[in-house]
Amino acid sequence: MKHHNSNSSPGFIEFIILIALIISLVALSIDAMLPALPEIAADLGVQQINDSQYVISIFFAGMAFGQIFFGPLSDSIGRRPSIIAGFAVFALGCVLSIFATSFEQMLLGRFLQGFGASGPRIVSIALVRDQFKGREMARVMSFVMTVFILVPVFAPAVGQLILKLASWHWIFAMFLILVLVVVSWFWKRQPETLARDNRIVFSIAQLLLDIQAILRTRAALGYTLTMGFVFGAFLGYLSSSQQIFQVQYGLLDLFPLYFGILACAIGCASLLNARMVMRFGMRRLSRIALLAICFLSFPFFLLAWIYDGHPNLYLLMLYLLPVFFFFGILFGNLNAMAMEPLGHIAGLGSAVIGSVSTLISVFFGVVIANAYDGTVFPLVSGFAILGLAGLLIIRWTESGLAAEA
Repeated sequence: MKHHNSNSSPGFIEFIILIALIISLVALSIDAMLPALPEIAADLGVQQINDSQYVISIFFAGMAFGQIFFGPLSDSIGRRPSIIAGFAVFALGCVLSIFATSFEQMLLGRFLQGFGASGPRIVSIALVRDQFKGREMARVMSFVMTVFILVPVFAPAVGQLILKLASWHWIFAMFLILVLVVVSWFWKRQPETLARDNRIVFSIAQLLLDIQAILRTRAALGYTLTMGFVFGAFLGYLSSSQQIFQVQYGLLDLFPLYFGILACAIGCASLLNARMVMRFGMRRLSRIALLAICFLSFPFFLLAWIYDGHPNLYLLMLYLLPVFFFFGILFGNLNAMAMEPLGHIAGLGSAVIGSVSTLISVFFGVVIANAYDGTVFPLVSGFAILGLAGLLIIRWTESGLAAEA
């Protein structure tokens, strides 16, 4: 690998754009696909209508396994080769999906895309941590996350536009072109940030010991489980959103607009969260958010019952907007709280937490999405039950922490 002179390093703004592009790839790979699910299912002969959702959930399964692999790998061989390797796997997955002739091949391609994308997603954050400390790091990450938040707002519209002009194959072609552009830019401009002296030899035995240590830490375990439940509810929505909006409510071309409005609610919460955390603290905010999701979901379930599972679209949006706002508050805080006691193994800690919570969420997401029956009952009951489960786990976690203190 060629060495870089310091002059060729990207400046602050270029660095932020590069990292934001790398991280955004994950959101784009999920949300740009949504409008294409019916066409993919029809072309690849999918029998069960709900099975098309696996195109989304298998991507997350790939990410779950990828995080646990790329996190420690980047501590061992450096950030640059790990990010480039992740992009290579992602590109291979795109090629498989472009030329998929069977649904199984499509799912294998999607699994590889998720596995590959998790590398750049997780390692780029380590890259930021190598170069910035404290407030500077928070500043960089808030810029990056702002871009990351905007992607889901526009991604389905991008997917829809491609479908208007060409076939679904071109959505994967767009991912491939984007990856080639980003990886060339990264290769040319971004030097390695992990000094050779700071590298840790990759060892499976050590990995298992660290995983054990993390799962034995009550706070890390409790908040990771809660994150899995909360994200499982959200994944249930992601997987069935196309059917709910395009089929059940007949929105067709307006689906990206409604999806984008709900993504904005999450984005607003993420941006406001930074201010609110200073006033109320992460724990209190997370409890309030989970309580709010339950308080909104149980009554809305009864309301949906009156409408035979098909409430007015505006009522549904009135319910989903605040729920997604509270999701946005949970996403930021739960991760930070799970990471708090793991400063000494932060890199691997972040990989394990990401991996375990994603695996849990894939399970619940698939259950909710597969239960979709042309009504909003599976979605709303998923939000209500998993919100309540999250509250109970947080109670267990924090009662234990209080006892330890």
